[in-house]
Amino acid sequence: MTNASGVPQERSVHSEIPGPRSQDLMERKTAAVARGVGTTMPVFADRADRGVLADVDGNRLIDLGAGIAVTSVGGAAPRVVAAVRDQLERFTHTCFMVTPYEAYVEVCEKLNALTPGDFPKKSALFTSGAEAVENAVKVARAYTKRQAVVVLDHAYHGRTNLTMAMTAKNVPYKDGFGPFSPEVYRVAGSYPLRDGLSGAQAARRTIEQITRQVGPGNTACVVIEPIAGEGGFIVPADGFLPAVVDWCRANGIVFVADEVQTGFARTGAWFASELFGIVPDVVTTAKGMAGGLPLSGVTGRAEIMDASGPGGLGGTYGGNPLACAAALAAIETYEADGLIAKAQVIEDLLVQRLRAAQAGDSRIGDVRGRGAMIAMELVDPATGDPDAALANQVAGLARGRGVITLTCGSYGNVLRFLPPLTIDEALLAEGIDIILAGLAEIGAAA
Repeated sequence: MTNASGVPQERSVHSEIPGPRSQDLMERKTAAVARGVGTTMPVFADRADRGVLADVDGNRLIDLGAGIAVTSVGGAAPRVVAAVRDQLERFTHTCFMVTPYEAYVEVCEKLNALTPGDFPKKSALFTSGAEAVENAVKVARAYTKRQAVVVLDHAYHGRTNLTMAMTAKNVPYKDGFGPFSPEVYRVAGSYPLRDGLSGAQAARRTIEQITRQVGPGNTACVVIEPIAGEGGFIVPADGFLPAVVDWCRANGIVFVADEVQTGFARTGAWFASELFGIVPDVVTTAKGMAGGLPLSGVTGRAEIMDASGPGGLGGTYGGNPLACAAALAAIETYEADGLIAKAQVIEDLLVQRLRAAQAGDSRIGDVRGRGAMIAMELVDPATGDPDAALANQVAGLARGRGVITLTCGSYGNVLRFLPPLTIDEALLAEGIDIILAGLAEIGAAA
């Protein structure tokens, strides 16, 4: 299918970044938009197609961010565009809680079939990832009749009051916004580079902390990103997640996998839980679910999802018909275009290139991730301490040369790579060339 956006799949930087049109728009943004709404890139988007984003000055940038893992099928995927256009001409909104429509039901059926676990499931649809996490907590509390929510160090779960409490990082997500929702408890997880623990050791520490600080009989749910996202793309040590899931199940605790960022082929499987051999009780989804339209879901064991009475779940825009049409088209694209396998190809390319660079540069403390969710953690080679300044320098150089590059991590020292799964391999390789060249230049300058 022909992409409606039709952006040439090559980098082209013919003006300074940001260009004059983007500079003008940034002045308007500064005057009109609240200061708290920051931006990573100083350019304004005009069109997007597969692995390239074109700005309003005509520059074409290599996209290694995908709108933070949202446009996994590309910025204007043909099936998504066609499905949304068709739905747009029929109706834009009715509110499923007032007048339901088939697409909402069909998306729930797809989620029930695709998420891990061979047992009866049900789903509910919402608008954002944070909203999905909040509703997962609601159904867990309703089901268990308990209140406590346990999350991990380095976790990111959203920006609402409850999900801010569940998120670890203070600046910029929490600072000055308290007080936060009560009955949220944070414990250590598994961070192999920093803690040096095996999966079994890390799980034992996690379980001991929950037992001592919260009590299993008080715990409604344990909410974990299978691979931590904003916290630094932290891949837990082998055995960590299965041990925690087994303990939750033995103690009547709902295990919630927050797959908002890791879901929908991003990690080389439909859901990252599959990579670790775990079956969550409840899964939250969003981001790559609907090809760029706002949609999220909560899917879980039918008896858990049905713990809330009629009217207890929902929202005016939750499962909007345009977003549902987009989700069905995006899921078709993942399947028809082999994007799970493409994520694995992207992993092979990224890991090979980054680990080759790591072998010759002790500032690269770790290369980790799965599928098209790969990270490079930068450190002080003498101490191993996080080097956020270096990460920001490298990202800044890359952005100025036409590569959308994101940082993350609790210490701000991680470069993360989240390209659309539709990116051309040569384009991806060029983006990595530019990032590694920037890292080398900074070393030479030092």
